Amino acid sequence: MKANESTTHIGSTPYMQNRELSWLTFNKRVLDQGADETVPLLERLNFISIFWSNLQEFFMVRVGSLTDLSLLKKQVLDSKTGMTPAEQLTAIHKRCHELYPAQEQTYAEVRQALAAHGMRHLRPADLNDEQRAFLADYTAANIMPFLSPQIINSRHPFPHLENGSLYVIVRLNEEVGPKKPKKKDKAKDGKTVKAAKIHPSAEESENLGAEGVTVGILPMPRQCARVIKLPGEGFQFILLEHAVEMTAEQVFSMYTVKHTNVICVTRNADLDATEGTDESDEDYREHMKRILKRRGRLAPVRLESERPLSSVLQKMLLKRLGLKPIQTYVTSVPLDMSWTWGVASSLPEKTRAALTNTPFSPQWPACLDRRRPIMDQVSEREVLLSYPYESMDAFVQLLREAAADPSVISIKITLYRLARQSHLAEALIAAAENGKQVTALFELRARFDESNNIEWSQRFEEAGCNVIYGFRDFKVHSKICCITRQTEHGLQHITQLGTGNYNEKTAKLYTDLSFITADDTIGRDATEFFRNMQLENASDNYDILWVAPLQIKPKIIEGIDAQIELARQGKPCGLFFKTNSVTDKEIIVKIAEASQAGVPVTMLVRGISCLVPGVPGYTDNVRVVSIVGRLLEHSRIYGFGVGDNARVYLSSADLMTRNMEKRVEIAWPILDDALREQVLQYFDTCLRDTAKLRELLPDGSYTKLGALAEPGQALFDSQNALIKEAQKRRAHAAEAEAQRSAKARFQLTERHRTEMRQAEVRVEAIALEAEAAAKAAEADVAARNANSSKVASASVSADGKAGAHAATQQAASASAQGASGSQGANSAAKPAAAGAAGASQQVAKPTPVKAHVLNEPMQAPSHSGIQVRPRNSKPRLISRILAKIIR
Repeated sequence: MKANESTTHIGSTPYMQNRELSWLTFNKRVLDQGADETVPLLERLNFISIFWSNLQEFFMVRVGSLTDLSLLKKQVLDSKTGMTPAEQLTAIHKRCHELYPAQEQTYAEVRQALAAHGMRHLRPADLNDEQRAFLADYTAANIMPFLSPQIINSRHPFPHLENGSLYVIVRLNEEVGPKKPKKKDKAKDGKTVKAAKIHPSAEESENLGAEGVTVGILPMPRQCARVIKLPGEGFQFILLEHAVEMTAEQVFSMYTVKHTNVICVTRNADLDATEGTDESDEDYREHMKRILKRRGRLAPVRLESERPLSSVLQKMLLKRLGLKPIQTYVTSVPLDMSWTWGVASSLPEKTRAALTNTPFSPQWPACLDRRRPIMDQVSEREVLLSYPYESMDAFVQLLREAAADPSVISIKITLYRLARQSHLAEALIAAAENGKQVTALFELRARFDESNNIEWSQRFEEAGCNVIYGFRDFKVHSKICCITRQTEHGLQHITQLGTGNYNEKTAKLYTDLSFITADDTIGRDATEFFRNMQLENASDNYDILWVAPLQIKPKIIEGIDAQIELARQGKPCGLFFKTNSVTDKEIIVKIAEASQAGVPVTMLVRGISCLVPGVPGYTDNVRVVSIVGRLLEHSRIYGFGVGDNARVYLSSADLMTRNMEKRVEIAWPILDDALREQVLQYFDTCLRDTAKLRELLPDGSYTKLGALAEPGQALFDSQNALIKEAQKRRAHAAEAEAQRSAKARFQLTERHRTEMRQAEVRVEAIALEAEAAAKAAEADVAARNANSSKVASASVSADGKAGAHAATQQAASASAQGASGSQGANSAAKPAAAGAAGASQQVAKPTPVKAHVLNEPMQAPSHSGIQVRPRNSKPRLISRILAKIIR
């Protein structure tokens, strides 16, 4: 069946299609990735799992909503096709009954291919004796204690089957007790008749069951592992539901088990979170907790089974669940495919590597220096980060810096989806605990993340954050953060705007753009935005930001009109959009008008496209393409114009009525030329894809994978190319950083060398001066010594004459006195001569020059740790001078 075969309806527009059927076509493109042989096997298995989870949510939300609408007396028609809710439901079920066999075939192919690599998913019939014995022991020890079987009869009413849970349903014989051999008697007419039913006695049966029991139910125990590893070569396993199914005869041993099956019920999950809020003063968070409890009790919308149900079971289940036969689905694929994401860890590393994509880690942004504060860098220039090619860590680091910066006054942020373990949330909590004013707007109505957001909002409040919940009538889907700090020039606002959630987990899987700026105008708009959020005021009083529900759609239509006018003037014109879905009728009509005026329109739409391109006379100039690959394309880009005149906006809003009219969204311009070129190159890279890019055709179908490649041309995968480009940019940035470091070290070394050479020259000059001064001092000392010698000689001569005269007199006296007088004269002459010699030596001795010790050489440390100066050692003059200059 063609993708839009069921969309044609009286009153429908020829270039529009039903959104539900368009979504099912998108999910088929997801399943096609599971069938793509160029994708590694375990990744193909995961795509089958994504197909399953997507379809599960689709039934819970979209089919649930249409089911509610179908019950209204006044029919609400689809604005694009004119279909009633009942007609849409019929078309949906018809299309899904075509998709289930495609899923079965794809899973069978992948399962067979994985078996060739040693990974075997076994069913009960595939087990050998060893595996059966192992499973029996395992079941007895690890499963049977947790089973809670239930029978259904007048005293045991039909239980509530939880949404998405698996059950083994057991068809029991009406007879009580184990089955007895049948007896055949011949009637009088010769025909064979069945023996009468035998009610077993206590001696014949160990247990005695109740009467009137035809059905038993076994829920899956939540305490048990879903995947059970079995003995055997490689990795062989069986799923929990099949192990439980094998225990049915043992569990219901008091009855006769006719057959078993595995079933799953999907329930409506489309809740009105505003219901009852006007009549109660209840805290909104408590109100949401109460609303969530109701979700599991809503009406069933689908029944699945692994094998066809018997007529008795099907009739009973449909009656109990309020379903129609068209709402039942049979598939041999496991009814819960969530187990696929964990099996890779059970494989040997080499096998796992061969069956999965080459892993990659988001790179630190090449535009940011790890060694410098992020806050300083974004204050100098605007930054655009591309997730998951670049890491979210830089933004988290910015919040950590803000939490610790004394100049930061406040941090305000909108939170739609958070990871269960979030470094970003912890940074905000740390900021509050450090005394910052932290305001967090939590959207508690983020579907299927309500409970997680409730838990985080409680933690934020406990940390002292100001927690608000947004609008009653509008979900706050914007992604904005504003950091305000006091600088010497006044208040500064650092604003971050994103196309995706502040979720570290999905930031590694979803492609999104994150813009950080210190622009004053955007900062003032951000401050005004949060003021309006706190007052629950939907305003359009912004200078540069576009804020839904009042601005984004009118501004987009205004931008399209401008291109239409250029086309009519014969000037260059063009439009380009990247979005998850296109459903808003006004925008679709305006794009068709632009196409009719000759404006070329290129639309990169991952999911739903209610706009059908290439319809003659309507959308001849419109091209719609889609990429489904290893990463989920999530960023939103609006482009008006071509070349240097193109105006580029990023946004959190898809081109859907819910985003335009029922949510608070933000779009903002990229005014920096370098960043604008970065966005344009990213868009162009996506359009050059030939591996995953597929084009929507006028009949509602898509081209096959690889069909856009030229014959003989190698397939170009844009996501892999962007991964490699980010790695290359980071490597170049790291290399440049290493070169800068090496250059800085070289310059530092050269400076030190220059300083040392200059020091050596100064030392040499000082040494020469000191040497000249020493020589001059020596000469001066020598001159003074010479003068002193002359004076000393004259003194000695005079003293000698006086001594001789005295000696003559003493000799005369001695002659009179005899021999003893002669000896006394000799004794007196010797001291006089010695005294004269001593005086001469004292005058000739040079005066020592005193010097201050600046840096004394030390001995090597002794074992005691005390350094001792060598005795009688003095530092050399040049060492002292050098030490002084260095100091």
